[in-house]
Amino acid sequence: MLVLTRKPGQSIIIDDDIEVQILSVAGEKVRLGITAPRDVGIFRDEVYERIEAGEAPASSNGNDSGESRRRVPFES
Repeated sequence: MLVLTRKPGQSIIIDDDIEVQILSVAGEKVRLGITAPRDVGIFRDEVYERIEAGEAPASSNGNDSGESRRRVPFES
């Protein structure tokens, strides 16, 4: 596992086409913004585990704009 330290407003780039940006840090909560191609699956671990177990996710984000890249806010 690669461990990095970043401040709000800073980001990391993965494989030339995925950007993970630190949006904010408040107490124990970190807000991430992820920009990635539409064909890259991005899931919280608890959702991914349900998908792997054969359960359908509760809902999609409803974004069907046809954009080739998307920005996904993510809180952990």
